[in-house]
Amino acid sequence: MDSSPSAILKLLLPQTPLLVKTALWHPLSLTPQSTKWDLKTSLTVTMLREMIGPNATPQPIGKTQRFTLRDPGVKGKMWVSKVAMPIPGEDDVRQMMFKAVRDMGSGDEKWEEPEQKALEAEWNGYRSQAKDGEGEPAGMGEREKYEALMKETEEGSVTMLYFHGGAMYLLDPAGYRGLGARIARETGGRVFNVRYRLSPQNPFPAALLDAFTAYLSLLAPPPGAFHEAVPASKIVFGGDSAGGLCCTALLQLLLQIHRSTPSGQTPTVRFHGKDVEIPLPAGLALTSPWLDVTRALPSIESETTFDYLPPPSQTEKRDFPADEVWPANPPRADLYCNASALLHPLVSPLSAQDWSGSPPLFFSIGQEMLRDEAAVLAQRAVKQGVSVTWREFEAMPHVFAVLLEGLGESEVHYKEHMEFVKRVVGGKEGGKEVLESTAVMIRAKTLKREDKDVAAGLTQITDEEAKEMMVKGRERIDRKFARGRDPAAERPML
Repeated sequence: MDSSPSAILKLLLPQTPLLVKTALWHPLSLTPQSTKWDLKTSLTVTMLREMIGPNATPQPIGKTQRFTLRDPGVKGKMWVSKVAMPIPGEDDVRQMMFKAVRDMGSGDEKWEEPEQKALEAEWNGYRSQAKDGEGEPAGMGEREKYEALMKETEEGSVTMLYFHGGAMYLLDPAGYRGLGARIARETGGRVFNVRYRLSPQNPFPAALLDAFTAYLSLLAPPPGAFHEAVPASKIVFGGDSAGGLCCTALLQLLLQIHRSTPSGQTPTVRFHGKDVEIPLPAGLALTSPWLDVTRALPSIESETTFDYLPPPSQTEKRDFPADEVWPANPPRADLYCNASALLHPLVSPLSAQDWSGSPPLFFSIGQEMLRDEAAVLAQRAVKQGVSVTWREFEAMPHVFAVLLEGLGESEVHYKEHMEFVKRVVGGKEGGKEVLESTAVMIRAKTLKREDKDVAAGLTQITDEEAKEMMVKGRERIDRKFARGRDPAAERPML
């Protein structure tokens, strides 16, 4: 996404009167947020609400998508090595995933079988000797950049397989280079940031196929890859918002593959001429994960005081102007999938009932609209014996740590996030810890920590109630689509 001064100025100018009013009201404590936020947070959230809320002028999907795909360049303390993995000569990976999609569904879902595409990604690392704003070294090829990145990567450290956010139709790894460099700096590791295919041009399960291929590519490097094979015990899946959906859907795919394999055996798949084992990763690090594509749980409407995402009730009468990518042909109710597939566990991971056998899970969540779906899944996983680390931040909006760098709460988020990652992978000598499940609320401004009951104190919503809510959510989307309206317009419009 373009973050140049001129681009930011174009976004800010129309909001100037509102931002001035916010700046004047904030020190007078005239808003519910005044006692919880600093001025920077108030201004940032106010601007975002105006940009993507009900008062925003709807833009065509393709135009919005293209805006978020702009490459800001590579500057400062980061190594970026761009790579492309060839298409495997076999069709085994596709067919293995298709079987899992069918086996995990009800049989009523309609979905397309995507083709295998060359996988694009970026290796991100920390460049310690660079100055802020300094460009890449002149004349270096991508392999040379990767080798330089590896010289600053600690032996035995984490490789984070990262999936960016963006509601499955926006954004790109290029906009996450700074985050990747920070993760690398604070863990001593590196980040493999995947350019998965976006909807609506590439509906479910294209992005999942890319995610699965990316994981296999780390385990068993394709011909021409820069990297050596990475043990699963050193891989952590990471993602924010829709990236959290990618992480949890990929984990559910792997769990289904394991469930379908005879007991005591590790599943394998033919990949670039080799039989590749498919173990589970070391853990998942989730930031404000989006887990329910139906957007049906109560916090979607109730937790709006501190969030900037518009709830469905505020955008239900909005329609996106038609363009070359949306509405789809043939038409469908959702940007990511057909309405019949909304409750599939690999579309909305909250629908997945069995998380037993999962590696440790880390959740960082604000007082935000997606809170309930994360809480239900976390509590479900704990009850099934999964290690869960839950960190909840009072009065913080969606993916606050990415938006509000330098804020005290953001710094706590990164500290907790990086500690989890380092603990689940251990060092070069191994020594991974057995993590007990914990839940902590971090209070606004004071950063005071309060322990919570991770097994029963995150939410009172039962699994059965969540399921019923999601069914009603799908029915709402179906009804709107049947009336000739565009349910996809309920999505946040960045």
